[in-house]
Amino acid sequence: MDIRRLQAFVKIIDIGSISRAADILNIAQPALSQQLASLETAFKQKLLIRSKMGVTPTAAGLELYRHSQTIIKQLDRAMTEISNGAGPLVGKVSVGLSPYSSGSTLSLALLKEVREKLPGITLHLTESFDDIYSEMVMTGRLDMAVIHGAGPIKGVHFTPLMKEDFFLVAPENSSFTESLSSPVRLSDLTEVPLLLPPDYNFVRKRINMAFARKQITPNIVAEVEALLTLQDAVAAGVGCTILPWSVASKIIVPGKSRVYELCSPVIQEDVSLCVPESIPETEAGLAVREILIDLAKNMVASQNWPGTKIMDS
Repeated sequence: MDIRRLQAFVKIIDIGSISRAADILNIAQPALSQQLASLETAFKQKLLIRSKMGVTPTAAGLELYRHSQTIIKQLDRAMTEISNGAGPLVGKVSVGLSPYSSGSTLSLALLKEVREKLPGITLHLTESFDDIYSEMVMTGRLDMAVIHGAGPIKGVHFTPLMKEDFFLVAPENSSFTESLSSPVRLSDLTEVPLLLPPDYNFVRKRINMAFARKQITPNIVAEVEALLTLQDAVAAGVGCTILPWSVASKIIVPGKSRVYELCSPVIQEDVSLCVPESIPETEAGLAVREILIDLAKNMVASQNWPGTKIMDS
């Protein structure tokens, strides 16, 4: 089995097109198609479904994609570690940080710590609404990720970091209660225009569940992924949003927006560190993981975030 065939197969899946993958790999399309045919012959399985929109993997193709990611990553790591010998830790470590969670607030601190303590490591940080981090960790595209939820999901392991309560962020002229210290009931938000993340985001899923339990249909007027846009929209009086304190406190504009505690019910979610079960961690990955866990727990303790509790691992 030629490792280059597996690398080409992974590129085809990532791009979703044989012709575009051939251009990127600088390989003639017929030659790339022949490599794919050779793989299908070797495994005695159809690996891709072709259509006018491109290609999608079959169940067997997805399984080969997962194993190929592991093999390629392990080979890259072996090359790096063997070449480096007994020197300082080197290599690339990729970390996903879930948007709209306390995980996203760790990015700068993590970058600084790794640069100071592990200068030989190249840190790849990503914050994306479109990617499913647990799948990326499972297939080896990410070494680890800080995400909402605590599993279980086959193929990945979760280490609980913290539990976050969600808060209402509203324009300054809003008046849901007589006192800012009084919680806002979810039933008070029936007619309130809400600006929330997309449906597939874990924050949104937890919010939807809370409204469903109270048999309330939320008045969602927009789905917003850009935090700066969300900050400006709430400050301009377009609507309100619901976020964990770690994020809510960062988008407040003094004199234009404020934070209210929510109750009946309290909306909360676990934040966990997700790592693969079947892909061995490198020394570099383990070192970054230890720094990330320490940062998360120290940040909660030092920032004294309301409604955020450190969880035992």
